[in-house]
Amino acid sequence: MTEYFLLVCDDVPHDVLLTDPGARVLDVAQVVRRLTGLSLWRSKVLATQVPARILDGVLQEDAEAAVAALRDVGAQAEVRAQPEPEFVKA
Repeated sequence: MTEYFLLVCDDVPHDVLLTDPGARVLDVAQVVRRLTGLSLWRSKVLATQVPARILDGVLQEDAEAAVAALRDVGAQAEVRAQPEPEFVKA
C-alpha cells in the first residue's frame, strides 16, 4: 500500500506581478534580471509585456523585497498570494 503525505507550510506562496514598468524600462529590466537570473534582453521583454509575473511561488518576505526593488526604480508592482489548491480545503 502506498502512503501519501501533505506537507503544510505556514507561509502561502506569493507571486510578484509587474503591472507598469514606468518611464525607466531599462532600470526595471536590470532589477528583473537580478531577481530572476534571466538575460538582460529577456528581462526587458518581460518588463514590457505587462502585467507580467516576475516571481512565482516565493515566500512573502522575498516577494515584498522584490516589489520594493521594482518600486525603487519607478515600476508599479504588487504581491499576490497564490490560492490554496482544492485538495487542501476541507
